[in-house]
Amino acid sequence: MDPTPISSEIREQHNLTAAEYDRIVDILGRHPNLTELGIFSVMWSEHCSYKSSRVHLKRLPTTGPRVIVPPGENAGVVDIGDDWCVAFKVESHNHPSFIEPFQGAATGVGGILRDVFTMGARPVAAMNSLRFGPIALQNKTGQEGGRAPAQQGENGAQWSKRPASAGAGPPSKLSETGSNPSPAVINRNKSILKGVVAGIGHYGNCFGVPTVGGEVVFDESYSLNPLVNAFALGLVRKDQIFFGKASGIGNPVLYAGAKTGRDGIHGATMASAEFDEEALEKRPTVQVGDPFLEKLLLEACLEAMRSGAIEGIQDMGAAGLTSSSVEMAARAGTGLEIDLTLVPQRETGMTAYEMLLSESQERMLIVARKGRERELVEIFNKWDLDCVVIGKVVEGDRIRIFHNGRLEADLPVISLTDEAPKYERPMSEPPALAGGQPYRRDTSWPPAHAGGSDLAQALAALLASPNICSKHWVYEQYDTMVRTNTALTPGADAAVIRIKETRRAVAMCHDGNGKFVAINPREGAKLAVAEAARNVVCVGARPIAVTNCLNFASPERPEVMWSFSEVIDGMAEACTAFETPVVSGNVSFYNETDGKGILPTPVIGMVGLIEDTRRIKTPWFKAEGDVIAVLGTTHDDVAASEYAQTVLGLSTADVVARGATPKVDLDEERRLQETLLKLIDSCVIRSAHDCSDGGLAVALAECCFSSLARKALGAAVDLNRDDLTPEALLFGE
Repeated sequence: MDPTPISSEIREQHNLTAAEYDRIVDILGRHPNLTELGIFSVMWSEHCSYKSSRVHLKRLPTTGPRVIVPPGENAGVVDIGDDWCVAFKVESHNHPSFIEPFQGAATGVGGILRDVFTMGARPVAAMNSLRFGPIALQNKTGQEGGRAPAQQGENGAQWSKRPASAGAGPPSKLSETGSNPSPAVINRNKSILKGVVAGIGHYGNCFGVPTVGGEVVFDESYSLNPLVNAFALGLVRKDQIFFGKASGIGNPVLYAGAKTGRDGIHGATMASAEFDEEALEKRPTVQVGDPFLEKLLLEACLEAMRSGAIEGIQDMGAAGLTSSSVEMAARAGTGLEIDLTLVPQRETGMTAYEMLLSESQERMLIVARKGRERELVEIFNKWDLDCVVIGKVVEGDRIRIFHNGRLEADLPVISLTDEAPKYERPMSEPPALAGGQPYRRDTSWPPAHAGGSDLAQALAALLASPNICSKHWVYEQYDTMVRTNTALTPGADAAVIRIKETRRAVAMCHDGNGKFVAINPREGAKLAVAEAARNVVCVGARPIAVTNCLNFASPERPEVMWSFSEVIDGMAEACTAFETPVVSGNVSFYNETDGKGILPTPVIGMVGLIEDTRRIKTPWFKAEGDVIAVLGTTHDDVAASEYAQTVLGLSTADVVARGATPKVDLDEERRLQETLLKLIDSCVIRSAHDCSDGGLAVALAECCFSSLARKALGAAVDLNRDDLTPEALLFGE
């Protein structure tokens, strides 16, 4: 092994601090060579090690009577009865999607699908949670609404059918953003939106999984750091779940799937650092996906699993062959020997460093039962996929990597996993954010609209605003019905997938609100969980489990870590109240560019169970003469609403600095959801819809003109209350 010290310049290129490098030297008793440095770099990255979040994540509830596989595996698994389970997870692909929107989003979908079928589950549904910078200039008058309406379609509530051409190119400086961004920034945001949506649709449609739901949100904080969170859910029999463990001394280790290239090298490291002016030069770190090959990989893996020849299996995602081999060995408490000379390659002259850190897509690492490796090779070859033995499981706690007869790396497995850095970073509650206002907000905000507001005009403006208008342009690019299991398509409160040959169905949704979390992280997190649970209840499902994607700026800033910690506590409180354990998830830090971070954005993926598909409810009105009722208590919650921004013309900075989150009472929320489920089970109600963005007025409008409704129906309501203004009654959230 080469004992030559690594220069500080090379260390910094690998995103390792001087202290971390010194720790590596102490662990090894020598200086690492370049290949070993690369391994430590990716395994100790924020993306792989969770070094800033692990101390907080342990406070989340992760167990329950339905939980079969808690966090720690490729996906969480939950029992839904009759020996069926669902495996599901959400992952971020934020940084790659900014650099190369189409491939970044496409490979995000591919990666989450592999996480699910690695568990032995066949993917049956995908969702996404997307956030972008503004796609329209603000209205500078402040009289007809704070934001210029998007181009309207036939119903006056449709946004621009086609984003601007990608040819506009990025502005000369990434930092050129703000509450009223330039046309160049607007064009870039549209280009990213178009590329991301196309990438998601391409991969999901070609793979053959329905993309059944999600959310699309626009805010200036996401101009430099769009968020692309991908969710997948699969069905698996309870006795057919597989794990990523390299167990059984002497068992052969097989590489299966696509050949290895140079794409994606240091992708995990890139996702663990903030962007700067050179961000767009990082395109080589973005992976390139092939959904048709992944479909073959899925079928080959499921057939191989049925053969009984597999001991353990793990997909090669972030950090590629390095993370898959290290994590499998760590879970089993074993060692591995791998010969990179045997790895199928699509490029010539690849070094050990490049092969270990490549994030080429559609690849699996498999531990076979000794003597049965030939069966697996034949199965994968039948599907026209490479499958070769590249190593074996050995005693001890070391991973030894060979290439062309030379020992390239010899490292203790535990040093890359359990002994990776774990930081309790400094935390501090943010000081005054604007005009000396205290962090605990002024609940008298916002000021009244000048001259009063025309309620009908306000509603029309809200329905045309990018955050509330129909997202039909997005989901019309997704195949929502492939596999014919989709019982409820995009446009409802939650998506529903039926389980064939049973009366059961699974509901799922994505929810999050960065503004609320920025104002009050703990309450904002509770609100996100409550809304997600309420959405699945509205379609007739009982919430059973959660996956989450926690999108934040740099953990090196104390106010970001304080917000993160508060979010964890709020989420834990809400998940405990709703009996929805967190079974999987992802943390995405460093969503910032040149020191400008996103709104703290935890996204909740809620999964619910419907015992009888005949009880599925939709949001639109069904018949004239039906009674409309509001369940729950309406408060004066306009301060951080879409109304405050769209109609009153307040910026996100305004509402974050002066606003207040809606009130949330978890006990009352739980009672409301139980009441709604009883009403649905008793066949008392025809429809249900959650009141959230835009308030009651928007909810009523959506019930009237849903694109899935059989006929158009209106609504006449009496909202007389002396203690609340009409604006609070109609638009409070």
